[in-house]
Amino acid sequence: MIHPTAIVSPAAKIGKSIKIGAFSIIHDKVEIGDESEIGSHCEIGIATPLSDGSPLIIGAHSTIRSHSIFYAGSIFGDRLVTGHRVTVREGTHAGLNLQIGTLSDIQGDCTIGDYVRLHSNVHIGKKSVVGNFVWIFPYVVLTNDPTPPSSTLLGCEIGDYTAVATMSVVLPGVKIGQHCLIGAHACVGKNVADGMIAAGIPAKTLGPTSNIQLRDGSGLSAYPWTTHFHRGYPEEIIKQWKKENDDNPLS
Repeated sequence: MIHPTAIVSPAAKIGKSIKIGAFSIIHDKVEIGDESEIGSHCEIGIATPLSDGSPLIIGAHSTIRSHSIFYAGSIFGDRLVTGHRVTVREGTHAGLNLQIGTLSDIQGDCTIGDYVRLHSNVHIGKKSVVGNFVWIFPYVVLTNDPTPPSSTLLGCEIGDYTAVATMSVVLPGVKIGQHCLIGAHACVGKNVADGMIAAGIPAKTLGPTSNIQLRDGSGLSAYPWTTHFHRGYPEEIIKQWKKENDDNPLS
């Protein structure tokens, strides 16, 4: 169902059972997968020289909420979900089940894995690399310019299963390993090894994440979080996590 006020280019490739809200614009080089929904006042597929003539591809079963803007030249896997007023620039390649919170922006030329969750007001700097099953909480900034302002961009790297807590800043070129925890308000200027906690300004490594216990009275380790937090993940992935945690515990 396409709202009568929406403008959809005849050159766009629109899948089956698509909903497009009021006053939204779908440009020429856009491909939207089946059973997806575009909210009102969105602009999808803006072409610029940076998109290099490439289309915007949005996978099936996706939901883009109102006032969001997506430029051409990016690819998103199935089940993309956004909040409101999201901006995504050219050259972003993202996997399955990406969630982008309200007022977040992805600055382009980024690589993002499967099942990544970006909360509201998150800034993903150009050339960032984000792994699979990563959590990035509100007001986190991934930077990229080591000598601002300059034309030298060094993207951050965030490893699989890592959680970056609210209001943290990751400085240009920093590599954070897998299964890490970055504490709230941290300023991370040095690489963080797998399975470690980093916190503070400047951030320092405080030890393994397995030292942190759940605050539910169980006495169990809070990390890796895949041992106990499963909400929103498919059963086949949860089974895989159980096997991995049994075979390769990080504690």
